[in-house]
Amino acid sequence: MDLENQKRVKEFAEKYGPENVVVLLGAAEGEAAGLAAETVTNGDPTYAGPLTGVQLGLRVYHVCEPEIKAEFDPAVYEEQISMMEMVLDVDDIVSEMSSVRDQYCKFK
Repeated sequence: MDLENQKRVKEFAEKYGPENVVVLLGAAEGEAAGLAAETVTNGDPTYAGPLTGVQLGLRVYHVCEPEIKAEFDPAVYEEQISMMEMVLDVDDIVSEMSSVRDQYCKFK
């Protein structure tokens, strides 16, 4: 997650309270999604950004996870995301995201 996005997430958590923030990711690989998820839950593991040492514990999901996919209008999901989903390893992404949430998420 780039430094500007880390800054935005931190500002939103401070403004609205971390219990009221959900981060939605769209990374193309499970490892990249997991790294971004860890950043907004446990702090920046690269020690380079505004979330270094900041354990927000935010709820974080990937756009292709079933519980998030169910929230979309099916026509919009089909138009905007379904082509990408066909080439992703969704099982790997779901596994990474679930692991990070289980370890670091403070809000259910």
